[in-house]
Amino acid sequence: MENWENKHIIFFDGDCGVCNFWVQWILQRDNKNQFMFASLQFVFGHKFLSERNLDQKQFNTLYLWKFGSYYLIKSNAIIKVLDLLGGFYSLGSWIGKIVPKFISDQIYDMISKNRMKISNQKCFLPTPDERKKFIEV
Repeated sequence: MENWENKHIIFFDGDCGVCNFWVQWILQRDNKNQFMFASLQFVFGHKFLSERNLDQKQFNTLYLWKFGSYYLIKSNAIIKVLDLLGGFYSLGSWIGKIVPKFISDQIYDMISKNRMKISNQKCFLPTPDERKKFIEV
């Protein structure tokens, strides 16, 4: 496992097909090797939630955390991920920044609420190189 303290950590629902798709999508585009991933259901994810007094039983929110700096949730996390990926994806970030937060979070919440219905629940098997980017796998 790589040193997570200098990476952006994406916390996700490990039982969610939409979340697993999003993780795979980022893995394929993380050419700068700036992200690591942790399931909210594992100890590292629980510790992150408990240290911030966040709900430890609901895993319907994606978190982006930069150690010693910030954490973002919902649409703000997605917008920041797109920004960090850079290139063409920065356009998605720019569009996300001009949409009012209450609208982008409503869209996020609608997808989150229905994520188990709209996702393919196939199991994601990371390659050995991809496994190094996961905390507690």
